[in-house]
Amino acid sequence: MAEKDEKTKKGGAGRTRNFAFLVYPESAPPNWLEILSDSHCPAFVSPLHDRDINPDGELKKPHYHVMLIFDSVKTLEQAQAVRDAVGGVGWEKVASQRGYIRYLCHLDNPEKAQYKKEDVKAFGGLDYFSMVTLPTDIDAMLDDMTRFIEVNQVYSFRQFASYCRDYKPDWSYVLKHAGSYYIKEYIKGLAWDTISPEAKMLEEVRLAAGLGDLK
Repeated sequence: MAEKDEKTKKGGAGRTRNFAFLVYPESAPPNWLEILSDSHCPAFVSPLHDRDINPDGELKKPHYHVMLIFDSVKTLEQAQAVRDAVGGVGWEKVASQRGYIRYLCHLDNPEKAQYKKEDVKAFGGLDYFSMVTLPTDIDAMLDDMTRFIEVNQVYSFRQFASYCRDYKPDWSYVLKHAGSYYIKEYIKGLAWDTISPEAKMLEEVRLAAGLGDLK
């Protein structure tokens, strides 16, 4: 997605807060991530894109996407020092911050190779999950959680939260910030239905009699 310098210059760099470029591992300093961190510029670095395919079917060279997010608008020349220091190439002015952040893992491009959100590196105090998550993502993840809970007969919210913390960082984020009450109630309902079959039968009788849920 990153454009070449010459193309950017011809189009006029303008001023913006968000710039993106590519880093090829073989062309970058061994400590380029440390250099980026020391720049104190808020930035995201994608997982290594090592499964991307060209239109002709040829495998692309492995590369990283780097997105710089400045606190105020900058010219290309002002931002270029960061790119050059880490051995980056190309430039792109980013029109949609969230759109490019999601592109780091191809979240909206199912036809492309998919990369793990937890492998995105964040610098300068940025939080990838808070910036990338959409309401539709939350709905989908809550649905996945309830399916997991039902299939695995999970009756403990604590155990489920521990599992999310250790193995599913995206679920853990949603659980902490959007879905804890819903998941607690789902686990409680599953336990009621599964562990107490006589209580379930009583509830069905009450519902059939029009008495509602009297648990």
